[in-house]
Amino acid sequence: MKILGIDYGEKRIGLALSDISNMVARSLRVLNKDATRNWFEEIKTIVNENEIKQIVIGLPKNMNGSIGKKGKEVLAFVKVLEKGVKVPIVTWDERLTTVSAEKVLRQADLSRKKRKRVLDKLSACIILQNYLDSIGPGEKDKIEESNR
Repeated sequence: MKILGIDYGEKRIGLALSDISNMVARSLRVLNKDATRNWFEEIKTIVNENEIKQIVIGLPKNMNGSIGKKGKEVLAFVKVLEKGVKVPIVTWDERLTTVSAEKVLRQADLSRKKRKRVLDKLSACIILQNYLDSIGPGEKDKIEESNR
């Protein structure tokens, strides 16, 4: 069983994928949200091709825990995605995820151009890894059993 992590951004969607044991997240790719690409269908294809059993989507929250405009956009995206994929979708607090990703990329001494290309998929990877770290082995088994 694998889990797909999503960082839903204004211009791009970062994707990450767990290993089969759901211990480690790895960056997958970035989808550009422009009119010429059907990124919704691409996500459905990724779910089917990788036998995804759950999706974790980063939910941006304000520092006080409330959900602002961007968070509401993500929740609307979740509702649309739920109609198109037949796997459970959970949201995960993504506060400061992009800041963490930017820090990692600066420490790696990547140029601004290279950082921009990988920021979204690294953010998705951090979101997914934080989620994986939060669930214990028993919960991982429950996810797998509920999808049989």
